[in-house]
Amino acid sequence: MRVVIRVGGSVVASPPNPSLIGKYVDLLKVLKDQGHDIVAIVGGGTLAREFIRIAGELGLDEPKRDWAAIHVSRLFAQLFAMRLGEVACETIPVSLDEAIAYLKRKKIVVMGGLKPGMTTDTVAAMISERMDADMLIKTSDMDGVYTKDPKKYPDARKIEELKFKDLVHLFEKNKHKAGIHQILDPEAVKILQKGRTKVVVVNGFRPTNVLLALKGEKVGTTIQ
Repeated sequence: MRVVIRVGGSVVASPPNPSLIGKYVDLLKVLKDQGHDIVAIVGGGTLAREFIRIAGELGLDEPKRDWAAIHVSRLFAQLFAMRLGEVACETIPVSLDEAIAYLKRKKIVVMGGLKPGMTTDTVAAMISERMDADMLIKTSDMDGVYTKDPKKYPDARKIEELKFKDLVHLFEKNKHKAGIHQILDPEAVKILQKGRTKVVVVNGFRPTNVLLALKGEKVGTTIQ
């Protein structure tokens, strides 16, 4: 299978969690050994948002604040790649073309952000479309998509299956902003909806959920 794994910064980088990063690295190796083509997109989490705040206090505009976050996400991606060793891309791709070139060489591709105006969700959606992925698995700090933010509303209800057209009604924010944090950002949904890539949102603190999703077992929320 062709699989994109969106490793949430809220999971491995908020705060940075070397033990969990190590578990994801082991997971990626297992998936490669099983014959899957793998792209992992890593977010920058709270550290990226801290740099966005610092950039803002320095008077930098929105694109420059985005760049600060992009570099943080790429740094986390570099940690993944270095820990993976020779089975991974030697450098972190800064374009979709570079990512596809590594895939053709049968490397595990690890990426962060690409350019201002898009989140790592959007990067994951774009590479999913480009490589005609069978599935995009997003690992989150929640165990799926809820009717509303469960951290704010005790009566929030988890949704097991969802259609893309229904997802937009659950958004708190409907356009990009540096540091946006929600299950999937609006731009990513537009791309995924067009390509009809199956998405599964799982609790990322248990990396084995990725394996369950690939096996088609009921875990998290399925969007298609």
